[in-house]
Amino acid sequence: MVDRHAVDSAIVKGGEAIDLREEGSHGVLLLHGFGDTPQTLSLFAHHLSKAGLGVFAPLLPGHGRSMTEFTSAGADDWIRAAEDAFLDMRGRYRLVSVSGLSMGGALAVIVAAHHRDIASLVLFAPYLGMPHWMRAVAMTHWAWGRVVGPVNASSPLSIHDPIERAKNLSYGRVTGRTIHELARVVRRARRVLPQVFVPTLIIQSREDPRVSPRVGEYALKRIGASEKQMIWTSGAGHIITVDYGRERVFGEAEHWLLLHAVRNATAARSS
Repeated sequence: MVDRHAVDSAIVKGGEAIDLREEGSHGVLLLHGFGDTPQTLSLFAHHLSKAGLGVFAPLLPGHGRSMTEFTSAGADDWIRAAEDAFLDMRGRYRLVSVSGLSMGGALAVIVAAHHRDIASLVLFAPYLGMPHWMRAVAMTHWAWGRVVGPVNASSPLSIHDPIERAKNLSYGRVTGRTIHELARVVRRARRVLPQVFVPTLIIQSREDPRVSPRVGEYALKRIGASEKQMIWTSGAGHIITVDYGRERVFGEAEHWLLLHAVRNATAARSS
């Protein structure tokens, strides 16, 4: 039997799940990125809570603890955790929306492809495409991963704001196996994009060092939703939920979430 207290005590301070699931009719599930923690979504979570929305951001398996635990987790674990969190939210709220950052955006796409009763989807810099060299690294991880071990993957360009960059709790390192598992999430999310019919908003920085504008444009084109929108921001890096210009990002996301909550309520009354 797993000692729950022992597991919880191993979580890095500040990297815990964010649970603001207060009373109300509309809940929002937030999913963080690869190697990161809910800390990157904390400001957005509290913004939504002040707007009267229930919010939950789980800590994904293997994250926010140690590299050993990170390298032991994988795509199936992350997808299952996102799915379980959504089902829990659906049991608590009349309406549930889903939002994800980076890999969390890819996980949100996978969840939305399986559940068409989601009120709306907000994707922040969704990690839905890998550069060619990184795909090659993922495919050959078995040949070099164990020999090389963890390698530095941090980039100061991911967060332009130095104050917020210093707060980040990302591992900042990856292994061949973890890159391979990330690639699995990306492939699955790309494959199900046409099956996503939930109203979808994508917000991305044109200066994102991790996700090129082409990836965002591809996602917008491929996603099956008839109602979809792309909003570009600038002056920020990849983690736009903590970077410069985040207030505008939050405002656009909140507007999308509330707009479609109203539309869902109107449709329910008229049916």
